Amino acid sequence: MEDVYGIEYSKPEVVLLQDTGIGVAESAARTCYDSFTNSENSVIKDIENSMPTGAMCDEINDIEDSALLDDLAWTYFHHSILEHANLSFLIRGTSRGVLQEHARHRLQAISVRSTRYTMSSLINAFVASKHGGDRDFFIDKILLLDMFVTCDEAYNRVEIGGMYDKLDFQFTKVEDFYSISVAKSSLPFLEEFSDDAQKLYDALQSGKKKRNVGDAFKHIISDNVKVDMVVTFNLRSLKNYFTLRDSGAAFFQIRWLAQEMMKVTPQKYLDLIMKKKQD
Repeated sequence: MEDVYGIEYSKPEVVLLQDTGIGVAESAARTCYDSFTNSENSVIKDIENSMPTGAMCDEINDIEDSALLDDLAWTYFHHSILEHANLSFLIRGTSRGVLQEHARHRLQAISVRSTRYTMSSLINAFVASKHGGDRDFFIDKILLLDMFVTCDEAYNRVEIGGMYDKLDFQFTKVEDFYSISVAKSSLPFLEEFSDDAQKLYDALQSGKKKRNVGDAFKHIISDNVKVDMVVTFNLRSLKNYFTLRDSGAAFFQIRWLAQEMMKVTPQKYLDLIMKKKQD
């Protein structure tokens, strides 16, 4: 956790799920220059005379160093060959604000925890609050979901209170609010537990979830909400991402994320994209 502008924030967690190695990138570069025999990696040299076997491909993917890639990346700035190396990261606990920043980096594959399918617990807490509960019941339940990057409980209660107020406003405007918030098979719970918010909440949580429930309620959440995602960058795009986002000019939350991603990025990649140009 870290205090920024008087508010305490949690930092994201990152795991490197997979990396494809730098050997394919060297193979691509050697193809450009027809220079397989000049490689310090014997398996790359062998490509000069034969198509790689499965065992050779495994060996190519295990290559740790490439003088050619280093030279092309830092002397000749031939970065297109870096696009043949890819890294995939699992990210947990960043914010929707960071997600918007991430979207500006176009050359990436990104899969994000969907609000469309994952807001059931929040909506169930609101529905239960209308049946024997109150605003505080809703706030207490949402606090347990740990859904914000901000860590101060008093601040988060304000945030959740605002979510309740927006839902309550919508509740007064929609003729049959429960038809968009509760699965048809769970509607009988509203009558069965009409005066017991906790039992109703438990029943709704255990019952079938309303399909696409988030469609009607995305408006209630802010950039403060946590998201999880898997992102895949090619090495050239990752170079651009780290250069821009590990910077004092970057939004502090995406800078934290870039720094955590760098921590789990193997050194063989960082050597190609992060070191200063040599004289």
